[in-house]
Amino acid sequence: MASSSAFLTGERAVVALFIARIVFSIPQSLLYESVSLSLLSVLALSVEITVDASSSLPRFKTRPGASSGIFLGAVTLPGLMVSKLIQMSRAISLNQVGSEELENLQLLYWVTSASCYTVLAYLCFNFYHQSDSKNCATSRCSLSCVALYFGVCCASFVVKSHIGWYTAAILLWLFSHGFAAVKLIQNILHTFPACASIGEVLLVTVGLVIYFGDMLACTAAKSHGYFTASKVVTVPYGIQRSEVSVIIQGLIIGLLLFPMLFKYTLQILERVSLVSSSDTADNHIRRSFVFYISLSCVLIIAVPSWMQLVQDFHIHPFLWVLDFVLSEPLKRLSLCIYWLVGIYVSVIRFYNISKSSKIERILLRKYYHLMAVSMFVPALILQPKFLDLAFGAALAVFLILEIIRIWRIWPLGQLVHQFMNAFTDHRDTDLLVVSHFSLLLGCALPIWLSSGFSDRPLAPFAGILSLGIGDTMASVVGYKYGVLRWSKTGKKTIEGTAAGITSVLAACSILLPLLATTRYVQNWFSLLFAVTVSGLLEAYTAQLDNAFIPLVFYSLLCL
Repeated sequence: MASSSAFLTGERAVVALFIARIVFSIPQSLLYESVSLSLLSVLALSVEITVDASSSLPRFKTRPGASSGIFLGAVTLPGLMVSKLIQMSRAISLNQVGSEELENLQLLYWVTSASCYTVLAYLCFNFYHQSDSKNCATSRCSLSCVALYFGVCCASFVVKSHIGWYTAAILLWLFSHGFAAVKLIQNILHTFPACASIGEVLLVTVGLVIYFGDMLACTAAKSHGYFTASKVVTVPYGIQRSEVSVIIQGLIIGLLLFPMLFKYTLQILERVSLVSSSDTADNHIRRSFVFYISLSCVLIIAVPSWMQLVQDFHIHPFLWVLDFVLSEPLKRLSLCIYWLVGIYVSVIRFYNISKSSKIERILLRKYYHLMAVSMFVPALILQPKFLDLAFGAALAVFLILEIIRIWRIWPLGQLVHQFMNAFTDHRDTDLLVVSHFSLLLGCALPIWLSSGFSDRPLAPFAGILSLGIGDTMASVVGYKYGVLRWSKTGKKTIEGTAAGITSVLAACSILLPLLATTRYVQNWFSLLFAVTVSGLLEAYTAQLDNAFIPLVFYSLLCL
């Protein structure tokens, strides 16, 4: 009985509902994707059960107090891609998009699932060889799932193309993503020990590999014009990229690669004795000077050069941004002023409260969720394209500040570190603060993913609704009035979850008349299911809910 209750955890039951809803909604034309997603779910669940049953994870030091989260982390992005495929299939039936966009999105799904499969296989066999007890049943199940997936993947591309070299090139492309995902997850877990669970790192790893792979494919296609290269240019914005999406991708990838460039630059300067590794004030200033010079070169020269390579900007990309903002100066400059004033007032007020008040930190953090609603909803309704760009700029600023904090760059490093500590929780560490990233990306990703064809008006609001309203109401009501807990060891209450679900449904009923066209009729049962599953996931999961809940909610809204 104890083993049965350990197997049937609330988080696993909610994730199983999420996958079942997607699989049962898949049309017959996406049969191969349906089978592969089901196999991925079985493999992920098998690996999670094996890892969680062990007393420790070999080689990896994960966030204390959290389960491995492998099942949730492995199926979130592939499930989202299948939801987008279902949505794209509806668009093709209505002659809204061409079949080429569906083929590109299918390739993106196979890249995503292959990355997850490869990491799961690595985790399974790594755990098997290093653990004291050899679980043969789990190994056989994992081998079977991987072999079946490879067969389904090959069959999918062979049926679509009889050209052998093309199928081989695609399989090589998928394998390269899987290999990169394994190397990246090793690097993240060793560089940032005890900062995240396996599932959280898996989600981030696969997302980064897809994003970097897309950049490489696009660069190859634009540089050389190869047919095979252009076929792997798969982006969630559609085949034709917008200037905004190119600017966001260039900024984010440039800043993610910058720490490696800065590290190697310091190593070179240390060899020629221009800087030293000694912990002195003078050396700190020298290293900071090198940091700012290197960052300026990346942002002013390297990143814009890539942008102009992949997109036909007639002027410098940052001048294009200025021209884009000033093309509607009244609306967009007014939004900028509104955002800046709102951020300044709320940050100063809540920072002072956090230092002097006895208010629980979790409640202070939820005020930022409410602030996100007040800032993003008007912009999403009135200026969605400008909000896309603003999210990218905010993410770039967060990345720069976090790099400055981690490296303790003079003169801002220590100040940023002290300020961030006022709003951290148990999931943040001195090594890595992720809460603000997860909130921003949780709101931004559904909006970015909705660029192009979108026949579900509530889908772009998935992050704002689930985090800004649902999660906030669940926390506040649960903290103040919650009595009945979902589990004996957890803090989440039934009252809080009910309040979160009810508040999101109420917000949807207000938004729908403002957003929906006369031809769109909302299926309230599907909406109730999506809101309930995301609410239950918030109640049961021990993972970083700001990262997972918006993606799960968005995926269900797209069906």
